[in-house]
Amino acid sequence: MRILRGALLFGGLALLGCGLVGLLTDPYVTGPFGVLLWAAGLVVLHDGLWLPLVCALGAAATGRPVLRGWLVVAAAVGAVAVPAVLRAGDDHGNATLLPLPYLRNWLLFLAVSAAAAALTALVRRAAVRRAPRRDR
Repeated sequence: MRILRGALLFGGLALLGCGLVGLLTDPYVTGPFGVLLWAAGLVVLHDGLWLPLVCALGAAATGRPVLRGWLVVAAAVGAVAVPAVLRAGDDHGNATLLPLPYLRNWLLFLAVSAAAAALTALVRRAAVRRAPRRDR
């Protein structure tokens, strides 16, 4: 276990180093401090707001595993989608940046995944009701 932890730590630090070298040497990144500030803000937002909210909702749904799973999926997709939703239309003259309707697609994903989770919960409930009871 100790070797695995050491390997994971070494791998994580190596990836962090590669990312920092890439950030500092990329000719397209003109303000690396701004990128680092953005990354720090993202960590604070994720660990200070998003993660506690997801954990609180997951704790509230303790007896409902399908709901808890859907909340985890929705939170993970939301963490990726929210920055694109907030920046949609802000292309700085480059039409290839953020060209899709991200808000519509995100809401569509949430609706479809919620419907799939609800269907899964209904099927599970029906299966539990049809299963013979052991105490009879």
